[in-house]
Amino acid sequence: AGVPWCPLSTAGAQTTQLLVEPPWTPAVLWNQVTLTCQGSGTSNATTWYKDGQRWGLERAEQFHVTDSGTYKCDRPGSGLSHPVSIINDRLVLQVPAWALLEGDTVTLRCRG
Repeated sequence: AGVPWCPLSTAGAQTTQLLVEPPWTPAVLWNQVTLTCQGSGTSNATTWYKDGQRWGLERAEQFHVTDSGTYKCDRPGSGLSHPVSIINDRLVLQVPAWALLEGDTVTLRCRG
């Protein structure tokens, strides 16, 4: 089994998913975050957006984040993903990136 990639959304399989690794939210820049765009169509047709603007010429399906901001990706056939914010706070309380329900046991991480 590989490293679990966790969507920050409960959207169905037909939509574009923006996955974050490590799978904690909020994601912090100094934690070496990698974003992966998953959806139908060709992976090299991915369009990335940062802070609402089309971002560079990055066409790859995956990249390592080097700047804080709010990211989205777009894939032909499945559309625009939900946004993922990467922050640069010095101290952050994180929860797992997957969906949680009332009554679930959850691990919190205080990172700095």
